[in-house]
Amino acid sequence: MTMTDPIADFLTRIRNAFRTDKRWVDIPSSNMKKRIAYVLKEEKYIKDFFFINDGEFQTIRIFLKYDFNGGSVIESIQRCSRPGQRIYVGSGEIPRVLDGLGIAILSTSKGVVSNKTASKLGVGGELLCEVF
Repeated sequence: MTMTDPIADFLTRIRNAFRTDKRWVDIPSSNMKKRIAYVLKEEKYIKDFFFINDGEFQTIRIFLKYDFNGGSVIESIQRCSRPGQRIYVGSGEIPRVLDGLGIAILSTSKGVVSNKTASKLGVGGELLCEVF
C-alpha cells in the first residue's frame, strides 16, 4: 500500500511518540524528512537524529526532547500544506507562529528552512508545518 502524504506520517509519528513518552522514534527516511529533522534539531525541538541503514532501506531515528519536568518540548506539530491543498506563501507573507514562540517549516528554493531563516533569506515557498 502506498502512502499519500509521507510528511504527515512523519509528523504523526513524532506527535504519537511524544504523547507516549518515548525517548526515540524510528521513521522511514526521505530527503524531505531528513531536512525537516535537521530544522527541528537546529531549532532545538528534538535532541538529535541519525540514520540506520537496513540494506536497501534507510531509517531516521529521532531522539525526542523533554523539559526538566518530563513534559514534551513540542506542544503541537501540525501539517499545514496537504497534497490536496497546497499552501504557498510569499516572502512578505511568512507566518509567525505564536508571535515568534513557535516555528513554521517551509520548502523554499533555498531548501527546507524555518520561517526565521526564510525571512532572513527573503524567500517564500510551500508552508509544510507549524511547530510550537
